[in-house]
Amino acid sequence: MIKLSKTLNAWQTPDFDVVLKTEIDSLDPAALPLQQGLSQSSYVSGEKFSVMIINVSDKDGFIRVKTGIFYSGVIAGCNCADDPSPVDEQTEYCEVEFAIDMATAETMVKLLQE
Repeated sequence: MIKLSKTLNAWQTPDFDVVLKTEIDSLDPAALPLQQGLSQSSYVSGEKFSVMIINVSDKDGFIRVKTGIFYSGVIAGCNCADDPSPVDEQTEYCEVEFAIDMATAETMVKLLQE
């Protein structure tokens, strides 16, 4: 389970956005639903991702943060010697909601479908 404790501690302070982005940036990309959010490629590359905060609200004991995540994906070929398709990274984007429990900082992450 993801815990965004520093983000919870920064809630309703001027540093909230910076702390949130820093904590999300430090997460392992495998902990996020990036693979499910692919639209241009078939696998998430190992490259770093970038987070954009779209909306923040608090309701029912949760801080809900809607984010846009930019990351890279690759179209995997067969890796044969005569495979003419080069390994090429594609820019991907998906929207993800982080629901931070205001009592425990435990955070649920879900992909938002358009």
